Amino acid sequence: QTPAGEDIDVYTFNNANGVELRVMTLGATLTHFFAPDAKGKLADIVLGYDTPSPYLTNSPYCGATVGRYGNRIANGRFSIDSNEYTLVTNNGQNHLHGGTVGYDKRVWDAEIIDVEGGSAVAFSLVSADGDEGYPGTLTIKAVHMLTDENEFRIDYSATTDKATVLNLTHHSYFNLSGAGDILKHMMMINAKTITAIDATSIPTGELMPVVDTPFDFTTPQAIGKRINGEHPQLKAGAGYDHNFVIDRPEGDTSLIVAAQVSDPSSGRTLEVRTTEPGVQLYTGNFLDGSITGKGGTVYNHRNGFCLETQHYPDSPNHPSFPSAQLKPGETYTHTVIYRTGTDG
Repeated sequence: QTPAGEDIDVYTFNNANGVELRVMTLGATLTHFFAPDAKGKLADIVLGYDTPSPYLTNSPYCGATVGRYGNRIANGRFSIDSNEYTLVTNNGQNHLHGGTVGYDKRVWDAEIIDVEGGSAVAFSLVSADGDEGYPGTLTIKAVHMLTDENEFRIDYSATTDKATVLNLTHHSYFNLSGAGDILKHMMMINAKTITAIDATSIPTGELMPVVDTPFDFTTPQAIGKRINGEHPQLKAGAGYDHNFVIDRPEGDTSLIVAAQVSDPSSGRTLEVRTTEPGVQLYTGNFLDGSITGKGGTVYNHRNGFCLETQHYPDSPNHPSFPSAQLKPGETYTHTVIYRTGTDG
């Protein structure tokens, strides 16, 4: 139960290939993701906790459904139709991941639903007008599914009764080895530009080409190969903590590969596909050993990476970015698929 006495349920998903997921109603949060390595040995490839309590008090959004706006909004302010809105600021002067009590700290309703080719639970939440400063009552559904093809799929949808902004994302910290750091993981990101950031991790508005920079993952690169370099953008993010602009035709919202990751030590692979225009690569730069997770594991610097599919950070304040507005009569949709496998 939460301190307020709300019951928290955990749903376990299994498929015939040995993959197991556990998702709890607190934050519609993925707590465990067991996947086989090249020899068939299972390991849990996401960071998290053994009990719900730390997710409320000491979690860097491990496995959570993040909202109302994933990532940052500058100075906690934006305008819609000349109406200015002021949000909770919880990341220095900026608003991050929905505020002090974002969707990661809410207990969602849940219902097992029938789907073809796998098992699924529909998580739902109503976010009131004025929630953390956002306009509009938002009605959200996030269907979490495990398929027979080893795909962890999330289909988000939402409607509003007043014009608002919305940017839901999934915030698992992956470690395909199951332990240790992720610096030897090989990563490909389908992006030719990033949204450059300032010292507070807010986009400057510049779309910076990745060619000849440490941000060029257009061919597979070890995450740790260039992470400690002298590039100003690495200094600004204390490593990789940047939105990559997925290389797709303008206006295209089909499911497309955003990233592919492989771990040489275990042979595990992860492919991320999405309908979104961007993906945030975060390399656990602020994990510092102060968090003790599952089984007493201490989470040290760069022990996990996130690939958060999303609209760009601070989009409400950048008219040139893809719009994150949602208006009455419209339906927000966003699909992300994390597919696990092995090399060879």
